[in-house]
Amino acid sequence: MAPRRCSPVFRFIDLFAGIGGMRPGFEAIGGHCAFSSEWNRFSVETYTANHACDHPVSGDITKIREETIPPHDVLLAGFPCQPFSIAGVSKKNALNRPHGFRCEVQGTLFFDIARIIRHHQPAAFLLENVRNLVSHDRGRTFGIIRSTLEDDLGYNIAWRIIDARSFVPQHRERIFIVGFRDAVPFSFADLRLPDRNHDAPRLESVLHPEDGTEEPEPPYTLGPRAEVAPKYTLSSHLWAYLQAYAEKHRRRGNGFGFGLVGPQDVGRTLSARYYKDGSEILVRREGHKRPRRLTPRECARLMGFDRFGRPRFEIPVSDTQAYRQFGNAVVVPVVEAVAKLMEPGILAAVATRQHVA
Repeated sequence: MAPRRCSPVFRFIDLFAGIGGMRPGFEAIGGHCAFSSEWNRFSVETYTANHACDHPVSGDITKIREETIPPHDVLLAGFPCQPFSIAGVSKKNALNRPHGFRCEVQGTLFFDIARIIRHHQPAAFLLENVRNLVSHDRGRTFGIIRSTLEDDLGYNIAWRIIDARSFVPQHRERIFIVGFRDAVPFSFADLRLPDRNHDAPRLESVLHPEDGTEEPEPPYTLGPRAEVAPKYTLSSHLWAYLQAYAEKHRRRGNGFGFGLVGPQDVGRTLSARYYKDGSEILVRREGHKRPRRLTPRECARLMGFDRFGRPRFEIPVSDTQAYRQFGNAVVVPVVEAVAKLMEPGILAAVATRQHVA
């Protein structure tokens, strides 16, 4: 992961931490993680395998009193997106279940963030969610979020939908909401993204080369050439099913189907359901009749957790859990870019607070 400065200059907390995709960007600009919260035990296993923690990872944030959370300068939260995502809303509508803030399981978790901000008044925060958050319920959901952050809590906020395509070979649009307690010169217009027409990576940058230039990593790659294990190739039955499903929807004029890609392509959005059939990103294989899924190692690279020149990201869980974790994660280099943009405002706010104290 990203190197951290020796002497931290501010403290941050990591809510809905997942496997820790938010942390590297803020550690790189001088932050120290003072508190982490994640309820899923498999995610905690991956989180603690990859991040040095001088505190235990706390569980369900709804059961944690805000006064027990340590003081901090920055709050990070990629709060659950299923109640607001297009797929999540469609599924809940089909099942006649509530979504958005009416979803009692996950939709109200934003207000747990709000109560923690209200109590601790951090200098800044970064929230992340799906792009559909802006348009959900005809904009009413985002209106409530804005009103809470600006009017109730008194923060200056800015937001931007960023496609990770500029950083990794994947179309993945997410909204990032930045808030500062004091007026600071922050604008998402100053965010400089790599030119996707010239600098953006292709899938070949994350795929196993299978030519012996990479060390074998069982169970993902095997043999002297480190070839992808056969278990990642789709079965004849599943491949036939996906083709028939896509053809059925093609005849109806729908866009549903699988995403078949090669080394020079860009993948669709990796989702938490990737473990089911891998249909959104299937890799063509020369000399093979059937495509394959990405391996968990390739997913780690696709999400920016693994990069050349950095320690390998540990994957201590099963393939199913790994696919869920990476599909739910943030793209690490996107957060790093946003953190770098926030750095002057954070450092100025922290310096002001220390001077007053």
